[in-house]
Amino acid sequence: MVARMPLRQYWDLLVDYLRPEWPKATLLAVLLLSSIGLQLLNPQIMRSFLDSALGGAPLSLLTRYALLFIGIGLLTQALSVATTYVGQDVGWSTTNRLREDLARHCLGLDLAFYHDRTPGELIERLDGDVTALANFFSQLVIRVFGSALLLLGTLVVLFHEDWRVGLVLTVFATVAAIVLNRARDVAVPQQRAERQASAKLFGFLEERLAGLDDIRANGAGNYTMLRFHERMHDLFIKGRRAMVLRSITWVLTLGLFAIGTALTLGMSAYLFLTGAISIGTVYLFFQYTQMLESPLDQITNQLQDLQRATASIQRIQELRRVQARIQDGPGASLPDGALPVEFDHVSFAYADQTTDRLVLNDLSFRLAPGRVLGLLGRTGSGKTTISRLIFRFYDPTTGTIRLADADTRQARLAELRRRVAIVTQDVQLFSATVRDNLTLFDRALSDARILEVIRELGLDDWYAKLPEGLDTRLASGGAGLSAGEAQLLAFVRVFLRDPGLVILDEASSRLDPASEQLIVHAVDKLLQNRTGVIIAHRLATVQRADEIMILDDGCIQEHGERAELLGDPASRFSQLMRSGWQESLA
Repeated sequence: MVARMPLRQYWDLLVDYLRPEWPKATLLAVLLLSSIGLQLLNPQIMRSFLDSALGGAPLSLLTRYALLFIGIGLLTQALSVATTYVGQDVGWSTTNRLREDLARHCLGLDLAFYHDRTPGELIERLDGDVTALANFFSQLVIRVFGSALLLLGTLVVLFHEDWRVGLVLTVFATVAAIVLNRARDVAVPQQRAERQASAKLFGFLEERLAGLDDIRANGAGNYTMLRFHERMHDLFIKGRRAMVLRSITWVLTLGLFAIGTALTLGMSAYLFLTGAISIGTVYLFFQYTQMLESPLDQITNQLQDLQRATASIQRIQELRRVQARIQDGPGASLPDGALPVEFDHVSFAYADQTTDRLVLNDLSFRLAPGRVLGLLGRTGSGKTTISRLIFRFYDPTTGTIRLADADTRQARLAELRRRVAIVTQDVQLFSATVRDNLTLFDRALSDARILEVIRELGLDDWYAKLPEGLDTRLASGGAGLSAGEAQLLAFVRVFLRDPGLVILDEASSRLDPASEQLIVHAVDKLLQNRTGVIIAHRLATVQRADEIMILDDGCIQEHGERAELLGDPASRFSQLMRSGWQESLA
């Protein structure tokens, strides 16, 4: 049995997103109701025309009837065009608002959420599923209501003309409505499966396009095409099933109205032959029967759209129900200036790991304000995890992390991430101007302040090479910039924020010597009067540290003053420096 979606969910979604559009929605309703009234009027005019013509009425009267019929027909078409225009306007306004809310919701979710989903899948959720709701927001309820009103009006007129015809067609319309309503949710599971298959296809394409160079270099083209065809085949099969099931309502409509037309023509012929009605009334009955088909067909089409909308609404509601584990703190204040950092018996395991596979195991240390800590360790030892915990991408499984004696879980996320900055080797650049990439679209930062920071970091020569200065436009992903130039942009970004704690996570691991020389001064300037944590991969970088911490399997193997450790032949750090520590930590 197909589980039906509670009408309350439809209603709540409509009320939430149509409320700001109520003037346009009201205009849409007025246009639709006016069109219904004119549709009910025109068959009456045609009956008068037919009966008058057969009765020998003068040409002038017939001409007036004809002109009136044509005028009402043209006005009905004009109202239909206006209804479509306003409906589309309402639909896109509401769906764009829903896209915005979903995007904001996703941006507030944890980093783990993005590890479980590809960008392509999220694009399909935010765009594909929401687009499927455009008709739901713009016309579904109003057209269903309008069609029901047209249906009721038609039956009332039929009862007024002849109660027998009205009764038969009322029973017919009731049975048809019940049958069509029973078929409402038949295709929802398959429609939902089709949307999911589409999301997987988009995710696959996004991943493979991002890794196109590696695919070509390693000869994985045939394998990739095979997997592409598999996903396309899956989408085709599920789409075909959904289409067939959606067509059930269309087939039912054809069959039901073939029966309805036969009933009407049979009764009209009988009444005409007995002299109970005129030939114009026969036409009237036939026309109103056809008009019954229009609202029921409209309702049927809207129910098919409702099936598509239901699948999308369910997927959207699933996304909206995903809640961030990282909740905003009550608002513990973080002071200006350099921030001290303290780990108090911190242990951590990622959500997909058991507690016996801790990435960090009972870490305790304190970094005084203004000091720089150099973090060393093998891949997987927990270095990057420490930076993620400080930045509150994750919270510790046990223990407490403090900044300036305040538990990071007590601070506002916005305040925490304003006072803590991270620079990694992978710098995200946008298709925008240098100004926007430096300020991350914050218009409150003036050009004078940006240029002041560039000079302060000693980047005048780099800036002089920009063809249009701050208005120089960068390509998406920073195409055309070297790794060093991208890092320079990242350092300016951080300096503009003036954080109290700076984390450099492998920020210079891929720079050539020439680019690194440009970075040296920027790093020195950045770390002045700030606390620093450097995940180091190069000798020049670790020499800036005041303290050294070596991690091994999530535990602190060694921690102390850099100079003291370097002077102690028995220390692990001293041994690494003598043997070439980059290789020893690989």
